[in-house]
Amino acid sequence: MSMADRDQATLPMGLRERVMAASVLARAVGQPVPAVPGISADEAFARAADAFYGLLGALSEEGWKTVALRGLDVQGLVGHLIGVERDTHRALAGDPAVADAEHVQSTQDSAVRQAGRAPALTRDEWRRAADQTLDRARAAGSDPAGSCATWLAVHGIRLPLGDLLVVRAFELWVHDNDIRRAVGLPPSVPDPPVLRLMSDLAARMLPYAAARMGLRPGDVHLVLTGPGGGTWDVAIGEGAGSQEGVAIVTDAVGFCRLAANRVTPAELGPHITGDEGRAVSVLAAASRLALD
Repeated sequence: MSMADRDQATLPMGLRERVMAASVLARAVGQPVPAVPGISADEAFARAADAFYGLLGALSEEGWKTVALRGLDVQGLVGHLIGVERDTHRALAGDPAVADAEHVQSTQDSAVRQAGRAPALTRDEWRRAADQTLDRARAAGSDPAGSCATWLAVHGIRLPLGDLLVVRAFELWVHDNDIRRAVGLPPSVPDPPVLRLMSDLAARMLPYAAARMGLRPGDVHLVLTGPGGGTWDVAIGEGAGSQEGVAIVTDAVGFCRLAANRVTPAELGPHITGDEGRAVSVLAAASRLALD
């Protein structure tokens, strides 16, 4: 037996777990290490749109006809995204009809309409729609005429304009990977500044997701590792501070995939301190943030 083996054999049982738990709970909430440069929400959407457009330009004719999600081929899925952009335009214009429109149903006509079109026409229509979203959002964000210009209600959610742009960036990344998986390409990862905004939004939305599941009050110390991650103390429910909390440590990209309902809590493989069942329930709630 080597000296290293003898030293390991004498370590107290559970020491690693106690050290990990103490490290997690001691880590300050806030900035990731190393720090990630901050970008605006509209810049995050612009980067996600450019990445998605680049993927579409690399697809073969056969790739466009590959089934990607919900029975839609890639071209139909891009049509769905055209519909999402159009509904976002309507929300920016103050159209109340899109506030509670169902995300998939409201965009289905746009998805179906792509059948038989040249892929280049679908790709260019989506690009124009995404550019219009960006232009109109930037105009609304700079408009000094009251708070109505900075909040949007669309597809059952009401968020500040910046958060909604991050939601849009999030969806583009998710469907980018749906397409990649369908055509056999390796998955993509957002650059760290975009991922940081996505991680932050998903963490801040956890209380709403947990409320939908009826989870009991409690505190969650969430640590998302890797570039673009960070730490958050999330209070779930009224009187959360008086309840025993849990700590969850997991990869930032994996957590965003969970929030998109593309992996399960078990597949995520988090490190948990505290009530494991409670932590798994919180992670399951995160997966309900997805709109698809």
